[in-house]
Amino acid sequence: MTETEIRPTGASAPAFPKDRTCPFQPPESYAQLRGDAPLTQVRLFDGRMAWLVTGHAEGRALLADPRLSSEWGNPIFPVVVQRTEGRGGLSFPLIGVDDPEHARQRRMLIPSFGVKRMAALRPMIQRDVDRLLDAMLEKGPNADLVSSFALPVPSMAICALLDVPYGDHDFFEERSRDFVGAATTAEADAAFAQLHQYLHGLVQKKSEEPGDGLLDELIAVQLAEGKLDLDELVLMTLVLLVAGHETTVNAIALGALTLMQHPEQLDALRRDPGLISATVEELLRFTSVSDYMVRLAKEDIEVGGETVKAGDAVIVSITLMNRDATAYEDPDTFDIQRSARHHVGFGHGIHQCLGQNLARAELEIALGTLFARIPDLRLAVPLDEVPIKAGHDAQGPIELPVTW
Repeated sequence: MTETEIRPTGASAPAFPKDRTCPFQPPESYAQLRGDAPLTQVRLFDGRMAWLVTGHAEGRALLADPRLSSEWGNPIFPVVVQRTEGRGGLSFPLIGVDDPEHARQRRMLIPSFGVKRMAALRPMIQRDVDRLLDAMLEKGPNADLVSSFALPVPSMAICALLDVPYGDHDFFEERSRDFVGAATTAEADAAFAQLHQYLHGLVQKKSEEPGDGLLDELIAVQLAEGKLDLDELVLMTLVLLVAGHETTVNAIALGALTLMQHPEQLDALRRDPGLISATVEELLRFTSVSDYMVRLAKEDIEVGGETVKAGDAVIVSITLMNRDATAYEDPDTFDIQRSARHHVGFGHGIHQCLGQNLARAELEIALGTLFARIPDLRLAVPLDEVPIKAGHDAQGPIELPVTW
């Protein structure tokens, strides 16, 4: 299907995405999208119509359906964020490709993100968390929980896993933020170019002076044997580095904020620290750091009483799937004792988050230790004064002033 064959737009459909007003609640305008039908129509910034999937069962079925494409390089792939409009033709490994290319890339990485390897990283994550809290407590009793804690925890972990120098963390953290959250195309493209140049140089250096991280394994095996070319390896590393800390930063900060705003749930966790795993799963469901996933229909699909036509844009709402009353009783209530394991906070289907075991370990250790060591942690400003990210970005606070 060509661009001229895409069905006409309609000005009456609600614009998407929208900004949150409360950091851990869906945008207020999402209320009109939570009707009886599991699919509805929304309008993107360029006027293009898209199917917004809000039903939990329907969303899981579509995310596992090979008739939906993640191929960013397709010229008619939906563009949700205007700053990425000129990036057509660039398909990022893992997240922006379909099978069989996606399966080939993912097979190279699965062993490195398995449960056993993540379990082996837990002592290191615990040491880093303890050191960060030591520093916070020494400087206290006030801190920005994002910069002093939520950001360095996942940055340290992904650097250790990849064997990327943590001494460069200020550089790649700033460029990562600009790449995924810049206000303009020029800023995002400049950040991407700098990240690409940095990682290209790092791969070349490691080719001459190998280390013992995942990046070194990819160079020694996949690159050396011709299973990856240099540019694909650099882009894959960029995806792992950015995704490996950007979403988890938000999840830690948003998780801490949500618990502070629900003291009865926090008290339950303090009384029974064994609830930390269930708490993390409920936080992933309730906060939905990744608000949506974008797909393109390759064929006609019948779902939820609607016909999604080939060439249609499909936006799968992670937030509204995780708040679907047909899947969760009283879904707008934060309850750490509910069974929330079938949430879609990590996506679903072949593109389900590769690093979810690492993210769970980081969240369990970071949040469990934070409230054990600083039991009277609380917001230092009113909730409505906490600055939060725009709706097109990973959801979470920009800063989180706390005191104790």
